[in-house]
Amino acid sequence: MKIHGEGIANKSESGQILDVYFPNIEFDNQKTEFKTIKITSNAQEIIMLDWSKNDLDEPIKNAADAYFKLHLISNRFVLPNTVNLDGLFECLPNVVWTNKGPISIDEIELRLKESKSGKNDLYIRSIDKFPCLTDYVVPKKVRIADASRVRLGAYLSAGTTVMHEGFINFNAGTLGKAMIEGRVSAGVVIGNNSDLGGGASTMGTLSGGNDTKISIGENCLIGANAGVGISLGDNCIVEAGLYITAGTKINLTKDKNESPLIVKARDLSGKSNLLFIRDSLTGMVIAKPNQKKSNLNKELHSND
Repeated sequence: MKIHGEGIANKSESGQILDVYFPNIEFDNQKTEFKTIKITSNAQEIIMLDWSKNDLDEPIKNAADAYFKLHLISNRFVLPNTVNLDGLFECLPNVVWTNKGPISIDEIELRLKESKSGKNDLYIRSIDKFPCLTDYVVPKKVRIADASRVRLGAYLSAGTTVMHEGFINFNAGTLGKAMIEGRVSAGVVIGNNSDLGGGASTMGTLSGGNDTKISIGENCLIGANAGVGISLGDNCIVEAGLYITAGTKINLTKDKNESPLIVKARDLSGKSNLLFIRDSLTGMVIAKPNQKKSNLNKELHSND
C-alpha cells in the first residue's frame, strides 16, 4: 500500500511547527486532487511523507505525523479508531488560531499589540491543540451550521448535518447520513440514518481513563439532553433527558407475560431494537423492545 502526503507547515519564529496542511494525499488507489504547492515565507516549510500501511499502526512521533493522520481521517481515507493516535497530544503544540493563521503562544502578545496600533484586523478564534476542520478539509455533501464546533480529524460522511450546537471531536464522526445536534466525543461513531438530539452527549475515550469505544448503530434516536455511556445497536431510542452509563440499573422487559429482569446497562451494550425510557413515577430506567423505526428527512440530508 502506498501512502504519500505533500503539505505546507507553518512555523513559529523559533522553528516550532504550528500546523501542517496536506492538500496532496495519495492513499493506495485513492487520492485528492493534486495541486502544486509552494511556500511564501521563511516561516513555512514543505513536508513530504511516504508511508506504508505499518506506519498507520505506529505511534505519532511529531506534529507532521499528527496532522497527516488527522487529514487521512477527515478526507475519509481511513475510519475513526483504525489508526494509532498514541502520542497525539504530546506532539501537537497549543496554538493561537486567528484569522491570520496559527500563531505561537509566545508570539501572540506582540502580534496583538502590532494589530491594535495598526489596522486592528487580528482576532483570535481559539487557543487549542486542534484547529477547525474546515480550515483544512471541506467534506463533500455535508452541512455544518457552525464550523468552529467540528475539529480536524472528524470523519463526516455524505449526508451528515451538524446543527449549531452539534460538536464532533477528532477520531469520531458519522458513518452515513446523520443529524448531529449534540456532542460526538472522541472515538465515537454514529451510524447511518441516526439522530443525536439537541444537547445530547456520547461518552468518549479522553476523560476519566475510559478506553471503551462507543458506537451508535443505524436508525437510532438519542433524545434531546440524553446521553449514552454504552454502545447502541441498530434501531434503538433513548428517551429525552435520560443519561445511561455502563452501571445504570435497567429494568429489562421483554414482553407483558414475563417478569422483569434487572441488569446493568453494560450488559445491553451493542444490542439492537431497544427503547430506553424512565418511569416518571418510580424513576426506574426501563428497556423494552422498540417497535418504532427512526427515519431522517431525506430532503434535509441530501446536502448536494
